[in-house]
Amino acid sequence: MTLKLTITISSPTDFSGMVITPTIAPETVTHETAGKETGDIRRLGDKTLLSLGPQKKLSPEALRRAGGLLAKWLSKNNVSEAGLELNPLFGLGLPPVGAVYALVEGLLLGAFTFSTYKSEHEEKVSVLRLLIGAETNPAAGSGRGPSQEDLEQVIRKAEIVAEAVNLAREWSHEPPNVINPVTLAERVQKMADETGLKCTILDDKQLAEIGAGAMVAVGKGSNTPARLIILEHAGADGQPVALVGKALTMDTGGYSIKPTDGIVGMKYDKSGGMAVIGTMLATAKLGLKTPVVGVIAAAENMISAAAYRPDDILKALNGKTIEIVSTDAEGRLVLADALTYTEQTFKPRAILDIATLTGAVVIALGSVRAGIFSTHDELAEALYQAGERTHERVWRLPLDEEYFEPIKGDDADLKNSGGRKAGSIIGGMFLKQFVTESTPWAHIDIAGVMSTDKDLPYCPKGGLGFGVRLFLEYLENLEWPS
Repeated sequence: MTLKLTITISSPTDFSGMVITPTIAPETVTHETAGKETGDIRRLGDKTLLSLGPQKKLSPEALRRAGGLLAKWLSKNNVSEAGLELNPLFGLGLPPVGAVYALVEGLLLGAFTFSTYKSEHEEKVSVLRLLIGAETNPAAGSGRGPSQEDLEQVIRKAEIVAEAVNLAREWSHEPPNVINPVTLAERVQKMADETGLKCTILDDKQLAEIGAGAMVAVGKGSNTPARLIILEHAGADGQPVALVGKALTMDTGGYSIKPTDGIVGMKYDKSGGMAVIGTMLATAKLGLKTPVVGVIAAAENMISAAAYRPDDILKALNGKTIEIVSTDAEGRLVLADALTYTEQTFKPRAILDIATLTGAVVIALGSVRAGIFSTHDELAEALYQAGERTHERVWRLPLDEEYFEPIKGDDADLKNSGGRKAGSIIGGMFLKQFVTESTPWAHIDIAGVMSTDKDLPYCPKGGLGFGVRLFLEYLENLEWPS
């Protein structure tokens, strides 16, 4: 069952149904108090208490988790209408607007499910009223709490951001017989038409004409060849920030074929590209002043008589030649040409690429943080801080020049793989060759955080949509630094 939340702001005097009250867990938990754990929900007579956990652990992330678990509870208990008191959030020591945003964001993210292909699919609409007492909802500037205008703005923002994350999740879930490079391009074009984004699509013939030999090669084994999808948000005048995403709609590994179990779940190999698409959707709807370009490198890595092979030598868009060691190191090939195209075409103030690039980053960081690699300390720090605030956390790994040695080519400029040692760093070092030193650049490897194999507080099993909130926080902070 899909829960679709419709959120409205009401006065408590205008609502007579179930009212849910967020509450800090007391030091001593009894059957008559809120629960101990964040997200615990207890019905005590005519009261429904939502535990925010202990005060010492209170944070925006705790509120997001409480909101996500509340959404799951509403769905499980078939609650069609409920009120949620916001007044208790205003005295917790967190910025009031930030507290409301985190809780509502968690609610909307927690309501997501992917049931498109289930035969008994049913959508349930639930109206959640956010209840504000007039005495704690003063005009802006009084210092006692957010005004109604502030609340409406922050809730609208949460709705836009959650919509973008959930779009990235939904499209990541889509199977490869539905989303391939061609159908993805069609979907993005439709989305762009609806949101006012400029959309340009380069097909495999156009890519070959401009010399994007690495990207074209990856898609040659498939009946649906590669597409480079470019979205532009005009914003104000100035150099744009460029986001580049890997979108392998299916990755078999090519002739360096993956084990059977390794192919299952490779529909999520497009998660980086989906994060860029979701970010661009929100960027347009939020009306950010910063110009932003989103470039999605879409391909399907298959096996056929036309597929590229180990020992092939490819020529990339920037003129460098690449000796193929593994056809399963294909993501860096499509990104190489996408990075070059982005820098040469848009002269961006910074390039941020995001990709499910290496299994090695999972060994290094597990499923807690994404790996980040950068040539620019200030950019890396800004992304780190954005990750801390959104809980889409990153950890910086090195790019020392010695890491180039394993991919130094024998018969070409470089190899596309350097073996098992320092695999995620080697992947980052490969990509570094396709951005000039004059452009600040960061690469985010999300292979460990692209999906989850169990339900999380504000995400069900499957695609996480990781990167959308991270990018939006970074972009917004360029305009309104904290």
